[in-house]
Amino acid sequence: MAATEAFTVNKNDLRSPTNCTSLITGGSSGIGLQTAILLHSICPNNNIIVLDRNPPVPSAPSALTSSPRFLLQKCDLTSWRDQRAAFEAGIAKFGAIDNVFVNAGIAEYKDQFFKDEMDAQGKLAEPDRRVIEIDMNAANDTVKLALYHMRHRKDGKKGGSIVMTASLAGYLASAGAPLYSAAKHGIVGLMRALKNDTATLDIAISVVAPGITLTEIISGRNAGESLPDWAKRMRAAGVPINDPAEIAASVVWLFGQGLKANGKGLLVQAGRTADLEAGIARTRGTWMGKEMLELFRGGRKAPLFPNKL
Repeated sequence: MAATEAFTVNKNDLRSPTNCTSLITGGSSGIGLQTAILLHSICPNNNIIVLDRNPPVPSAPSALTSSPRFLLQKCDLTSWRDQRAAFEAGIAKFGAIDNVFVNAGIAEYKDQFFKDEMDAQGKLAEPDRRVIEIDMNAANDTVKLALYHMRHRKDGKKGGSIVMTASLAGYLASAGAPLYSAAKHGIVGLMRALKNDTATLDIAISVVAPGITLTEIISGRNAGESLPDWAKRMRAAGVPINDPAEIAASVVWLFGQGLKANGKGLLVQAGRTADLEAGIARTRGTWMGKEMLELFRGGRKAPLFPNKL
């Protein structure tokens, strides 16, 4: 298979991971909920921990939400103490955490750059930073906690798997969503910067980068327009649309790959998947140029940023 050749992950073909505990942030709806449903159904011994401010949406199947293998921890992900306590509660119930899906996020909030708001003194008001706080900083905290608990397992096992939700905007920035794009570029960069060290710990870290996906954070709908109607209108215009279950299948596939998933970046569009990180690495000489590539390779020998482990 060529580095960037697209393929389809069929959820009905997935048989792993099994006998494991998976923690999902933002797991009460959308992609997170679909991932929880899929992981729970694959194996009768899979446990699910969901961290979310809200309970699962009414459409969530009771087979999941009433299962003794399901734990919901109400959590403000921007609070370190909340996240830390939620991880501890999950481990207290199930013993260890094998997989973590760093998924919670929000869309761009207002126009922080070109619409000016004034404070009580009539001066330019401080920007709203909630997009960065949730989509980057809270995600960073989840990764920190995941690595800590995977490194200090008490069940005799080693390692684990971390998948982070980036976005197509984390590779090709969206002009209408600068802070969201910046945060998702940060998620991709975090994975790239950690992957060599995590590999030495038998921990795989990867990203899934959905294109436009049918979740409630979608903007641009007409007044009163439902998500299915919006999707129908977009597809008629040729826009590739994902169903959340298609993203969930790619996440579960990454978990099932174990260490082979380390460093992967799966773009998902219209239900099709391609590993962008493999393509970027393969074509480095094209986009860097021969001279810059050789200089880069020489610079890698300098002991400036050695692996920490």
